[in-house]
Amino acid sequence: MSENQVAVKVEHVSKFFKLPTESTHSLRTALVNRFKGIKGYKEQHVLRDINFEVNKGDFFGIVGRNGSGKSTLLKIISQIYVPEKGQVTIDGKVVSFIELGVGFNPELTGRENVYMNGAMLGFTTEEIDAMYDDIVEFAELKEFMNQKLKNYSSGMQVRLAFSVAIKAQGDILILDEVLAVGDEAFQRKCNDYFMERKKSGKTTILVTHDMGAVKKYCNRAVLIENGLVKAYGDPSDVANQYSLDNAQQNVIEDSDNGNGALNNNFEVLVNNLRVELLTKNQIVPGREIKFRISYDVLKDIKTYIAFSLTDIDKNIWIYNDNSYNYMTTGDGKKTVIYSCKIDNLNFVKVQLQVSVRDSNHNMLAFANSENSPTIILERQDIDQNDFSESDSATGLIQRNGQWEYQNV
Repeated sequence: MSENQVAVKVEHVSKFFKLPTESTHSLRTALVNRFKGIKGYKEQHVLRDINFEVNKGDFFGIVGRNGSGKSTLLKIISQIYVPEKGQVTIDGKVVSFIELGVGFNPELTGRENVYMNGAMLGFTTEEIDAMYDDIVEFAELKEFMNQKLKNYSSGMQVRLAFSVAIKAQGDILILDEVLAVGDEAFQRKCNDYFMERKKSGKTTILVTHDMGAVKKYCNRAVLIENGLVKAYGDPSDVANQYSLDNAQQNVIEDSDNGNGALNNNFEVLVNNLRVELLTKNQIVPGREIKFRISYDVLKDIKTYIAFSLTDIDKNIWIYNDNSYNYMTTGDGKKTVIYSCKIDNLNFVKVQLQVSVRDSNHNMLAFANSENSPTIILERQDIDQNDFSESDSATGLIQRNGQWEYQNV
């Protein structure tokens, strides 16, 4: 794409902050420390060689866990911070809302706050005059604009701040975590506005933890992790990568050998439990899910495998199976391959949770976080809103899988 079609170009941007490690009120001590090479601070690197482009007309998403560097990056794009290395090139007027309501004065009226906020954004009085009616109409606060802001409810203040954010007539709109504002009716209104803006060809940069919003509004996105670009491009791929990473972070860490929560007073009868997903971790509902389970039995005992596919968001089983009808006998390495399908669900993250049990159904081992694969079931050609509550995970899916033992 030609340069004149690029709204924001981020090139090799790096940023660090100096965190003091000691304080001294003595000039002599400071000089001695400097002579010894003791700086008195450490560098916290927040961004490391960030590169991406936002094209004109993009609805561009920036995602990442807390502390990944997203907000710092926005402040650099908004020219609040200056990067240590690299540069950001902007083509157009930026309207940046890093935090709703920043700069509002509770002692001023709603009308006065709109004009003051507009001036802070770089608009002239004439430009704010042209935008004023749209801002008030969207906020639905016409009767209250001559009242002081301190007399507004918190919801009214949020609506006014958000209306200024989205109705300011800039070339590039930057929003940081401001989608979940107002009541249900106002959120529907905001949703309609974003859908219109997406179609209008205006450039928007959105930072959010809501992966549904990324998939719904954005046409491109970037995932920032530990100050680096981890994924960049298709919003569904970026959002799914974020969801997978987040799910793995939230799994409870267990023991190193896969034998979780077993009391040290008990004899270890099974170890080296391994779970390997043989199909992709992002699949269309109804496609085959296939995985291999292997473990070592240390004594001549009977064992079987029990597992579940658990909805991570709702923390309920949506599919489970066990092989107590296929009990293995004897010691040695045991390997089994399982395949199944999950229909009638969409936009669901599930985790494969596996355990090994004996003939009395006692748990001998269960898979730790590294052996609990996460699977995203998503069909992108169907809108999430087309699925009713009955389509979501409210109970167990009918069992349809096949066990294939390789060592019995």
